[in-house]
Amino acid sequence: MAENTGEVKMTPTLGLTGLTMNAMALIAPGAFLWLTFAPQAVEGATAPSMWIGILFALLLCLATAVCYAEMAKLYPGTGSSYYFAEQSFLNHDKAWKYARLMKFIVGWGSHLYYWIYPGVMVAVTGVFCGYITGTLWPNFMSASNPGPMFMMLIAILFSFAVAYIAHRGVTGSTAVSVAINVIQISALIVFAAMAISYRVSHPPGSEAWQFDSVSGEGYKYEFARTSQTVDGKATDVITRDAAMVPQPKLDAAGKPVPYHVNYDMYDTSTPPVFQAHPNATSVIAIHNFNWMFVQATVAILILVGFESVTALGGEAKNAKRDVPIAVITSLLVQGAFCYLFEYFAANYFLSSGYPMTSATSSAAPIGDMMIMVGDALFAGHGRAFMLIEAVTVFLALIGTTLSCINTGARVTYAMGKDNEVPEHFGMLHEKNLSPHRAIWALAVISAIFGCLALLMLFGDGGAMQDATIKALPQGFWSSFGYASHDTMAKMPNSLLTITLASNFGTFLLYMLSCVTCIFCYQGHPNFSFLKHMLIPIFGIVANLICMGAYIVLPFMGYGTKMEPFLALGIAAVWAIYGGIYFLRSSKVAGRSTLVTSRT
Repeated sequence: MAENTGEVKMTPTLGLTGLTMNAMALIAPGAFLWLTFAPQAVEGATAPSMWIGILFALLLCLATAVCYAEMAKLYPGTGSSYYFAEQSFLNHDKAWKYARLMKFIVGWGSHLYYWIYPGVMVAVTGVFCGYITGTLWPNFMSASNPGPMFMMLIAILFSFAVAYIAHRGVTGSTAVSVAINVIQISALIVFAAMAISYRVSHPPGSEAWQFDSVSGEGYKYEFARTSQTVDGKATDVITRDAAMVPQPKLDAAGKPVPYHVNYDMYDTSTPPVFQAHPNATSVIAIHNFNWMFVQATVAILILVGFESVTALGGEAKNAKRDVPIAVITSLLVQGAFCYLFEYFAANYFLSSGYPMTSATSSAAPIGDMMIMVGDALFAGHGRAFMLIEAVTVFLALIGTTLSCINTGARVTYAMGKDNEVPEHFGMLHEKNLSPHRAIWALAVISAIFGCLALLMLFGDGGAMQDATIKALPQGFWSSFGYASHDTMAKMPNSLLTITLASNFGTFLLYMLSCVTCIFCYQGHPNFSFLKHMLIPIFGIVANLICMGAYIVLPFMGYGTKMEPFLALGIAAVWAIYGGIYFLRSSKVAGRSTLVTSRT
């Protein structure tokens, strides 16, 4: 493999469009609606506040985006917040001695996000491919509950495939991002409009469709049920034929009983469980402030990425002008428009025919919804519609994973150039001018975290019933790795755990970046109280609230306990290891913790 022996530098090739599209590819609403609806759904009683939680997370991100944009005006370059931390402290009259310490803290903390986030992406790609495989070959794989071994294999292959694209260089990556953004936004608008149309055209009490997770199809009739004994327990199950198709309930005349939909908010269990929103106002309502904060701690995953463009300053033609614009534009288009629209549509679509409880036990709730609306609006061709939309989701997955690997690798590259991590990470490929060593290291790390995230995909609140587990196609690729319902219910949801660990790194990085912005403009002639003090302080407070929610809210009965505390444990281990590494590497290299000269 060719690599630099002399000084090899990045080439400025990206204009405003290329920079914006790279950031938009990471935010990727076409992928994240499909991917994160399920993790948000399993957050227990807080599900009614999903939309407002996204809005709060968006406000938090907008405050942070302003900070990134303002810092990019002063210090265009490669390394994003890591680079900003160094420059802002070096240029501070009193705090310049702490420049090295601060940039290491920011850089090391950012890796908690940049090194775990791609693992989440490759994991959900495994889930996605398992869902599609089960849809096409239901006798081999369950679409709603794909095999863990199959999903892990996909995660590993996908990790290295995307790393290869990143290795080829940022110009090719940008071309991929542009195409993916156009396709995914178009597909998003189509589905959201169809979901809203379905809800409006099916008022309460009208004949409608209901979804069956085993066959992966929608049906317009009531399901017949029989009592069976599963693991020694009498269980009321749906009557099915040899092909696992649910049989209709028949009336006195022997005709199928039509299914009539309702939008009751809660079921009749004790305590009641959320099912659907009775009206549009309920979708956007707060319901409970604590619920909103719980949902925001998960929703931050779908909004991160706007800052990624600041890592491409070394490859921008006019970094000081274009990078700040790209930061804000990408978040406004993808977050303020796409996400709020699509999440409204998906939540508004929920009904007794597809309640939130069905979403919590499915690998891909949005895929289920696409089948239902496709069946209703395309004369029973819902599966074909879902598969067409799935192609755009897969493209979006490539784009967001690619953009994240590009960003994370460049932060690692910047730290490698400074010898804050092993110096071989600071090398560029001689031909492609990409930080190839950091890219391939990130591919390995992503594959590992991806597999960890898939170990117990249906743990905790999403545990499958024993009858569902028994009905899975049996085999190494399709069922190996699933335990009993009681065992899975006692285990943390592994995908949610890894997601929250990445999100905690995000909150930490964004909070530190807001602090850095304040230092950037202290005493600067362009200081603005609004942009360089008030907005950063709001960002710091909002990030602290979400970080505190990990600890406080589970004890108050909101959300789950196992996943956030495991995520905090991962963060604590990373922080302790970072401190040990910093002290040991400094001692070996003979470097002081504090900067002794500003030159």
